[in-house]
Amino acid sequence: MPATKGSRVKVGYIGKLKDGTVFDRSDENKPIEFILGEGKLIPGFEKAIEGMDIGSRKVIDIEPAQAYGQRDETLIRKFSKTILPENFKPEKGMIVKLFLPKGNSVPAKIIGITETEIVVDLNHPLAGQILTFELHVVEVVNN
Repeated sequence: MPATKGSRVKVGYIGKLKDGTVFDRSDENKPIEFILGEGKLIPGFEKAIEGMDIGSRKVIDIEPAQAYGQRDETLIRKFSKTILPENFKPEKGMIVKLFLPKGNSVPAKIIGITETEIVVDLNHPLAGQILTFELHVVEVVNN
């Protein structure tokens, strides 16, 4: 019975960058479980699962538009160090949480530090990347 929108599916996967670097994988004994079409995963991943059946395997490439989008250089921002907690020591490469006015937070990577400012990148770390996934459908339950 193939996976369709609304199906509850369990999928094992390995996610790789074009150079072969593994950036994510499901636990060998615990595949991810989700409802196909709910939009909780990147669109290209969900689209690839649609039509697959239990035991199916495939390798797919997902373009940035169907993953985390293209890099957006307007998401490089500078902030005064005065906003940092008193004993906080920023380091290049560090991921920090920036709190938004409505209380939500977003991760940001520190990419530069001066005497008075920190420079952060608000792009998703995988933005602009073509992602390769090895997929294995473990379970499909259709309603």
